[in-house]
Amino acid sequence: MKRSQINAIIRDALEFLREQRFALPDFCNWTIEDWEKKGAEADEIRENGLGWDITDFGQGDYLNTGLLLITLRNGNTKQPERYPKPYAEKIMIVRENQVTPMHFHWNKMEDIINRGGGNLIIKLYNATEDEALSIADVCVSTDGVSMTVPAGFELRLQPGQSVTLTPGMYHRFWGEAGTGTVLVGEVSMCNDDERDNRFFDAIGRFPEIEEDAPPLRLLCSEYRK
Repeated sequence: MKRSQINAIIRDALEFLREQRFALPDFCNWTIEDWEKKGAEADEIRENGLGWDITDFGQGDYLNTGLLLITLRNGNTKQPERYPKPYAEKIMIVRENQVTPMHFHWNKMEDIINRGGGNLIIKLYNATEDEALSIADVCVSTDGVSMTVPAGFELRLQPGQSVTLTPGMYHRFWGEAGTGTVLVGEVSMCNDDERDNRFFDAIGRFPEIEEDAPPLRLLCSEYRK
């Protein structure tokens, strides 16, 4: 992805979040100059991957295959003694027909919540023992109500609705055409994007960036650089 494209995506996201009346924590507004002044007091942000996360999953077509996430809080599975939070929270922006590819998590249980805007469609499968797509029915909970649906069922979440995704449950999601951009919340167990994502197809998780402009904001994958 080009840095100029990432900057434009962030500007659009900030406008959409204002429209949705969703306020971000201060660190989401820090510039590179701000980061250069931060010492060890901001290590929790750096080491737990808080902040902006924009990806095209290595496909080079963000509007059709891509996702914007902002991690608001998180623990750390690699340093649980230092960062003992067992939970995480994200906010995501999903555009109409913008797909997040099929994947599951080995360890993380998560609630996906439609916080506002359009409708979110989530396609569901169980994983087999060899991590293929199972043809078995899927048992899932939506807002505390359990239901059994056929493999490949496309669940529609309207604003205010949510679904609980358990470890080993494949899911693929996108914004429903004609309903608008979706503000999506995620409340989950501790998040580890480096070791707990199993994508059905071999794709990239973090983007390679072509530096054609100064960064408007750093992505969480760039802190160590």
